[in-house]
Amino acid sequence: MNHDMYDDDYLAEILRSVRTIAMVGASPNEARPSFGVAKRLLGRGYQVIPVNPGQAGKEILGQLAYASLDAIPTPIDMVDIFRDSAAAPAIVDEVLKLDPLPKVIWMQLGIRSDAAAAKAEAAGIKVVMDRCPLIELARLGL
Repeated sequence: MNHDMYDDDYLAEILRSVRTIAMVGASPNEARPSFGVAKRLLGRGYQVIPVNPGQAGKEILGQLAYASLDAIPTPIDMVDIFRDSAAAPAIVDEVLKLDPLPKVIWMQLGIRSDAAAAKAEAAGIKVVMDRCPLIELARLGL
């Protein structure tokens, strides 16, 4: 897959099909981009599960936060990575241990790891990098 440009149909299919999103790097700080994106995704009907070890057991936007992906007790459709690019390979490794596997790994604006993307895609997981799902929802009119 060419991760420099995504077909609108590819992005739209992802955004229409996922319902449960684990947000790695979710923050309770209203000034952080992850807070705003989580709030707006919740408002659009997505279930957003915050993943932040420092907030585990607490709530972010009324949602219980977990220390890690494998601590989440329900299946996840998409993992939204709000961490820097250097963290992406380890997060993908954590994703690949989940059962069932999520359908999608989405790396936020400015986050890219071609090696991590290739590893996820080899396991059958769709990948989007350097994009924000909220921006894409608005751009695509979804």
